[in-house]
Amino acid sequence: MGRILALAYGVVSYLIFFLTFLYAIGFVGNLFVPKSIDSGTPAGSLTAAIIIDVILLSIFAGQHSLMARPFFKRWWTQFVPRPVERSTYVLFASLALILLYWQWRPITDAVWSIQSTAGIYVFYAIFFVGFVTVLLSTFMINHFDLFGLRQVYLYEKGEEYADLDFKVPFLYKYVRHPIYLGFIIAFWAAPTMTFGHALFAVMTTAYILVAIQFEEHDIVERFGDQYVNYRRHVSMLLPLPKKG
Repeated sequence: MGRILALAYGVVSYLIFFLTFLYAIGFVGNLFVPKSIDSGTPAGSLTAAIIIDVILLSIFAGQHSLMARPFFKRWWTQFVPRPVERSTYVLFASLALILLYWQWRPITDAVWSIQSTAGIYVFYAIFFVGFVTVLLSTFMINHFDLFGLRQVYLYEKGEEYADLDFKVPFLYKYVRHPIYLGFIIAFWAAPTMTFGHALFAVMTTAYILVAIQFEEHDIVERFGDQYVNYRRHVSMLLPLPKKG
Protein backbone atom coordinates (compact mmCIF):
# COMPACT_ATOMS: atom_id res chain seq x y z
CA MET A 1 0.00 0.00 0.00
CA GLY A 2 2.86 2.39 0.80
CA ARG A 3 4.35 1.85 -2.65
CA ILE A 4 1.02 2.55 -4.35
CA LEU A 5 0.51 5.71 -2.26
CA ALA A 6 4.02 6.88 -3.13
CA LEU A 7 3.29 6.37 -6.84
CA ALA A 8 -0.02 8.22 -6.54
CA TYR A 9 1.68 11.06 -4.66
CA GLY A 10 4.35 11.32 -7.35
CA VAL A 11 1.78 11.36 -10.16
CA VAL A 12 -0.35 14.03 -8.45
CA SER A 13 2.75 16.16 -7.74
CA TYR A 14 3.76 15.85 -11.38
CA LEU A 15 0.31 16.82 -12.66
CA ILE A 16 0.29 19.88 -10.38
CA PHE A 17 3.73 20.80 -11.75
CA PHE A 18 2.67 20.35 -15.37
CA LEU A 19 -0.44 22.49 -14.97
CA THR A 20 1.68 25.10 -13.18
CA PHE A 21 4.16 25.05 -16.06
CA LEU A 22 1.38 25.53 -18.62
CA TYR A 23 -0.01 28.40 -16.56
CA ALA A 24 3.48 29.96 -16.52
CA ILE A 25 3.33 30.26 -20.30
CA GLY A 26 0.08 32.17 -20.09
CA PHE A 27 1.18 34.17 -17.04
CA VAL A 28 4.43 35.45 -18.54
CA GLY A 29 3.01 35.86 -22.04
CA ASN A 30 -0.28 37.50 -20.98
CA LEU A 31 -2.11 34.77 -22.88
CA PHE A 32 -5.28 32.80 -22.13
CA VAL A 33 -5.13 32.91 -18.31
CA PRO A 34 -7.37 34.93 -15.96
CA LYS A 35 -4.44 36.55 -14.11
CA SER A 36 -1.14 37.30 -15.82
CA ILE A 37 2.02 39.25 -15.14
CA ASP A 38 0.38 42.49 -16.37
CA SER A 39 -3.18 41.94 -15.18
CA GLY A 40 -4.96 41.73 -11.84
CA THR A 41 -5.30 44.15 -8.98
CA PRO A 42 -2.35 46.55 -8.62
CA ALA A 43 -0.88 47.32 -5.19
CA GLY A 44 -1.67 50.60 -3.50
CA SER A 45 1.67 52.12 -4.49
CA LEU A 46 4.65 51.40 -6.72
CA THR A 47 6.84 50.74 -3.68
CA ALA A 48 4.35 48.23 -2.26
CA ALA A 49 4.09 46.43 -5.60
CA ILE A 50 7.87 46.14 -5.93
CA ILE A 51 8.28 44.86 -2.36
CA ILE A 52 5.52 42.25 -2.76
CA ASP A 53 6.81 41.04 -6.11
CA VAL A 54 10.41 40.82 -4.88
CA ILE A 55 9.27 38.80 -1.85
CA LEU A 56 7.30 36.40 -4.06
CA LEU A 57 10.25 35.87 -6.39
CA SER A 58 12.57 35.42 -3.40
CA ILE A 59 10.30 32.75 -1.90
CA PHE A 60 10.46 30.75 -5.12
CA ALA A 61 14.23 31.25 -5.52
CA GLY A 62 14.89 30.30 -1.89
CA GLN A 63 12.78 27.14 -2.06
CA HIS A 64 14.11 26.14 -5.45
CA SER A 65 17.77 26.46 -4.43
CA LEU A 66 17.68 25.32 -0.79
CA MET A 67 15.70 22.11 -1.35
CA ALA A 68 17.99 21.14 -4.26
CA ARG A 69 21.18 21.22 -2.21
CA PRO A 70 22.66 17.86 -1.12
CA PHE A 71 22.98 18.88 2.55
CA PHE A 72 19.26 19.74 2.63
CA LYS A 73 18.35 16.45 0.96
CA ARG A 74 20.36 14.52 3.55
CA TRP A 75 18.47 16.27 6.35
CA TRP A 76 15.09 16.26 4.58
CA THR A 77 15.11 12.52 3.87
CA GLN A 78 15.20 11.83 7.60
CA PHE A 79 11.53 12.84 7.53
CA VAL A 80 10.46 12.38 3.91
CA PRO A 81 10.88 8.92 2.35
CA ARG A 82 13.66 8.99 -0.22
CA PRO A 83 11.50 7.70 -3.12
CA VAL A 84 9.19 10.74 -2.84
CA GLU A 85 11.88 13.34 -2.06
CA ARG A 86 12.03 14.60 -5.65
CA SER A 87 8.24 14.65 -5.98
CA THR A 88 8.02 16.69 -2.77
CA TYR A 89 10.58 19.16 -4.13
CA VAL A 90 8.56 19.46 -7.36
CA LEU A 91 5.33 19.96 -5.38
CA PHE A 92 6.83 22.71 -3.20
CA ALA A 93 8.25 24.48 -6.25
CA SER A 94 4.82 24.37 -7.89
CA LEU A 95 3.15 25.75 -4.77
CA ALA A 96 5.68 28.61 -4.63
CA LEU A 97 4.82 29.46 -8.25
CA ILE A 98 1.08 29.24 -7.59
CA LEU A 99 1.55 31.70 -4.70
CA LEU A 100 3.43 34.01 -7.08
CA TYR A 101 0.66 33.83 -9.71
CA TRP A 102 -1.98 34.53 -7.07
CA GLN A 103 -0.32 37.42 -5.26
CA TRP A 104 1.68 39.05 -8.07
CA ARG A 105 1.15 42.82 -8.32
CA PRO A 106 1.27 44.20 -11.88
CA ILE A 107 3.28 47.34 -12.63
CA THR A 108 2.08 48.29 -16.08
CA ASP A 109 4.22 51.28 -17.08
CA ALA A 110 5.91 50.29 -20.35
CA VAL A 111 9.66 49.91 -20.71
CA TRP A 112 9.16 49.18 -24.41
CA SER A 113 6.18 48.41 -26.63
CA ILE A 114 6.32 46.95 -30.13
CA GLN A 115 3.58 48.45 -32.29
CA SER A 116 3.93 46.60 -35.60
CA THR A 117 1.98 43.37 -36.07
CA ALA A 118 5.00 41.66 -37.59
CA GLY A 119 7.17 42.67 -34.63
CA ILE A 120 4.61 41.34 -32.15
CA TYR A 121 4.50 37.98 -33.98
CA VAL A 122 8.30 37.79 -33.99
CA PHE A 123 8.49 38.40 -30.24
CA TYR A 124 5.82 35.79 -29.53
CA ALA A 125 7.58 33.30 -31.80
CA ILE A 126 10.79 33.80 -29.80
CA PHE A 127 8.77 33.53 -26.57
CA PHE A 128 7.36 30.13 -27.55
CA VAL A 129 10.78 28.94 -28.78
CA GLY A 130 12.03 29.65 -25.25
CA PHE A 131 9.39 27.53 -23.54
CA VAL A 132 9.68 24.74 -26.12
CA THR A 133 13.44 24.73 -25.49
CA VAL A 134 12.78 24.32 -21.77
CA LEU A 135 10.42 21.38 -22.25
CA LEU A 136 12.50 19.57 -24.89
CA SER A 137 15.65 19.99 -22.80
CA THR A 138 14.02 18.20 -19.85
CA PHE A 139 13.24 15.19 -22.04
CA MET A 140 16.83 15.09 -23.33
CA ILE A 141 18.12 14.40 -19.80
CA ASN A 142 15.16 12.24 -18.66
CA HIS A 143 12.08 14.35 -17.96
CA PHE A 144 10.51 11.75 -15.67
CA ASP A 145 13.55 11.49 -13.42
CA LEU A 146 13.85 15.27 -13.22
CA PHE A 147 10.27 15.57 -11.95
CA GLY A 148 10.18 12.55 -9.64
CA LEU A 149 8.10 10.06 -11.61
CA ARG A 150 10.93 7.61 -12.29
CA GLN A 151 11.74 7.45 -8.59
CA VAL A 152 8.22 6.54 -7.46
CA TYR A 153 7.71 4.17 -10.40
CA LEU A 154 10.82 2.16 -9.54
CA TYR A 155 9.81 2.14 -5.88
CA GLU A 156 6.36 0.80 -6.73
CA LYS A 157 8.00 -1.94 -8.82
CA GLY A 158 10.33 -2.84 -5.97
CA GLU A 159 13.41 -1.84 -7.96
CA GLU A 160 16.27 0.15 -6.49
CA TYR A 161 16.76 3.67 -7.79
CA ALA A 162 20.10 4.51 -9.40
CA ASP A 163 21.33 7.96 -10.37
CA LEU A 164 21.51 8.67 -14.08
CA ASP A 165 24.86 8.52 -15.83
CA PHE A 166 26.45 11.68 -17.18
CA LYS A 167 25.51 12.27 -20.81
CA VAL A 168 25.54 15.15 -23.30
CA PRO A 169 22.50 14.91 -25.59
CA PHE A 170 21.74 17.29 -28.50
CA LEU A 171 21.31 20.84 -27.09
CA TYR A 172 23.67 20.04 -24.23
CA LYS A 173 26.46 19.76 -26.78
CA TYR A 174 26.12 23.51 -27.42
CA VAL A 175 25.22 24.95 -24.00
CA ARG A 176 25.49 23.43 -20.56
CA HIS A 177 22.13 24.76 -19.38
CA PRO A 178 19.58 24.86 -22.23
CA ILE A 179 16.69 24.74 -19.72
CA TYR A 180 17.84 27.98 -18.14
CA LEU A 181 18.56 29.48 -21.55
CA GLY A 182 15.00 28.69 -22.64
CA PHE A 183 13.58 30.41 -19.57
CA ILE A 184 15.70 33.52 -20.12
CA ILE A 185 14.57 33.73 -23.75
CA ALA A 186 10.91 33.33 -22.80
CA PHE A 187 11.05 35.85 -19.96
CA TRP A 188 12.64 38.60 -22.08
CA ALA A 189 10.75 38.06 -25.36
CA ALA A 190 7.86 40.39 -24.61
CA PRO A 191 6.37 42.62 -27.33
CA THR A 192 5.27 44.92 -24.51
CA MET A 193 7.73 44.94 -21.64
CA THR A 194 6.16 46.51 -18.59
CA PHE A 195 8.10 47.54 -15.51
CA GLY A 196 6.62 44.60 -13.59
CA HIS A 197 7.59 42.16 -16.34
CA ALA A 198 11.09 43.67 -16.45
CA LEU A 199 11.41 43.25 -12.68
CA PHE A 200 10.41 39.60 -13.10
CA ALA A 201 12.88 39.08 -15.97
CA VAL A 202 15.79 40.81 -14.22
CA MET A 203 15.32 38.93 -10.95
CA THR A 204 14.83 35.52 -12.56
CA THR A 205 17.85 36.03 -14.82
CA ALA A 206 19.99 37.06 -11.84
CA TYR A 207 18.72 34.05 -9.90
CA ILE A 208 19.58 31.72 -12.80
CA LEU A 209 23.14 33.07 -13.02
CA VAL A 210 23.64 32.52 -9.28
CA ALA A 211 21.85 29.14 -9.21
CA ILE A 212 24.09 27.80 -11.97
CA GLN A 213 27.15 28.32 -9.75
CA PHE A 214 25.66 26.23 -6.92
CA GLU A 215 24.31 23.62 -9.31
CA GLU A 216 27.60 23.16 -11.12
CA HIS A 217 29.47 22.87 -7.82
CA ASP A 218 27.18 19.94 -6.92
CA ILE A 219 27.55 18.38 -10.39
CA VAL A 220 31.35 18.53 -10.21
CA GLU A 221 31.26 16.80 -6.82
CA ARG A 222 29.10 14.09 -8.37
CA PHE A 223 30.77 13.54 -11.75
CA GLY A 224 34.26 14.94 -11.17
CA ASP A 225 36.55 15.28 -14.19
CA GLN A 226 33.77 14.28 -16.59
CA TYR A 227 31.92 17.49 -15.88
CA VAL A 228 35.07 19.59 -15.49
CA ASN A 229 36.13 18.64 -19.03
CA TYR A 230 32.62 19.20 -20.33
CA ARG A 231 32.51 22.65 -18.72
CA ARG A 232 35.89 23.47 -20.25
CA HIS A 233 34.59 22.85 -23.78
CA VAL A 234 30.93 23.91 -23.71
CA SER A 235 29.57 27.38 -22.97
CA MET A 236 27.27 27.97 -20.04
CA LEU A 237 24.31 29.68 -21.74
CA LEU A 238 25.33 31.13 -25.10
CA PRO A 239 25.92 28.64 -27.93
CA LEU A 240 29.43 29.86 -28.64
CA PRO A 241 32.03 27.77 -30.52
CA LYS A 242 33.74 25.14 -28.39
CA LYS A 243 37.01 26.14 -26.86
CA GLY A 244 40.17 24.17 -27.53
